[in-house]
Amino acid sequence: MTKFTLEDLDAIIAARAQSSDEMSYTRKLIGKGVAKCAQKLGEEAVEAAIAAVQEDRKELTSEAADLLYHLLVVLNVLNVPLDDVMAELAGRTGQTGLEEKASRQQE
Repeated sequence: MTKFTLEDLDAIIAARAQSSDEMSYTRKLIGKGVAKCAQKLGEEAVEAAIAAVQEDRKELTSEAADLLYHLLVVLNVLNVPLDDVMAELAGRTGQTGLEEKASRQQE
């Protein structure tokens, strides 16, 4: 079985965003604009946090999937490539989390 990646999901979202398929949830959501997409992202983040606090691993897994999907939708709407996000993360791995956070506060 091949591994499903964020890049795979990102490509699916990009294709569905351009689709004329009236049954595509992705297309309909993106058609509602960035505010609605961001609202959904926030809702999923809260639901994931609640599942984590409740230590419900199954629910957290489901909500984490929803959260990643909605994050990629928001990135798509705002034309922020996933590669840019991954490069940002890669740049942070060369320093400790506290060093990275401190460097962002100085900007």
